Amino acid sequence: MPAALIITAAGINCDRELGRAFSLAGADPEFIHLNRLVEQPDLIDRFQLIGLPGGFSFGDAIAAGRIMAQLMRQHLYEVFVRAIDRGVPIIAPCNGFQIAVQMGLLPGPFEGDAWPTDPPPPSISLGQNQHARFIDRWLQVELPSQSRCLWTRNLEGLSEVQMMLPIAHGEGRFIPASSTLLSNLVAHGQIALRYAEHDNLNGSVDCVAGICDRTGLVFGLMPHPERFYRWTQHPIWTRLDDSIMQTEPLGLAMFKNAVKHATQHVVAC
Repeated sequence: MPAALIITAAGINCDRELGRAFSLAGADPEFIHLNRLVEQPDLIDRFQLIGLPGGFSFGDAIAAGRIMAQLMRQHLYEVFVRAIDRGVPIIAPCNGFQIAVQMGLLPGPFEGDAWPTDPPPPSISLGQNQHARFIDRWLQVELPSQSRCLWTRNLEGLSEVQMMLPIAHGEGRFIPASSTLLSNLVAHGQIALRYAEHDNLNGSVDCVAGICDRTGLVFGLMPHPERFYRWTQHPIWTRLDDSIMQTEPLGLAMFKNAVKHATQHVVAC
């Protein structure tokens, strides 16, 4: 059973959901506080999966995820790159996505470029929602056909009712630094998840809800797949046909993809 690291810190509040999703998918979750990892970065080397949970790390002081991201840039960037090099799947929902982009993990270098020795400046922002309001609801999502994301592999062809995930954020509007960057992300298959056009409530550019790095291992997204690991979490589950409820919920299927990869390909140091 692969070991899944879940990093906790002040203000994080989605760690238990993330742990439950990993557990149901076949992994063994372990919760470790950021302070301990800062003191002992090499602890990360013994894990085959990593999760950066959602929440309001450090109260989202200054900006969403900013303080936690800066601590991780300074102390953990190198060991995270090492984890990616050995094939560790990493998921970063909501606040985790905000942390991953500010830490320098996403979108990462494109094909042919090496990971920089020092964390690069962020090239993506997750800005305030277009109506400046916190949004907490389920939305329709779509999977781009050319995505290289490991977490969403082989999940195409699901019905609209199956392709839903919840969001809960005030700062989640995807904004790339340039149109060239967006074009490169599309061309390299690094757009991993989109909102349906009619459900792009935060105003994200190109309806982008999540991206991955060039390996497909690192998956950052504003929706919460860890809140959809059983059908009774779905907003209209009491009206769903039994044939649908016998399939795997979208969130659980994502975690199973990652656990399968970790079981077959990743060895702890």
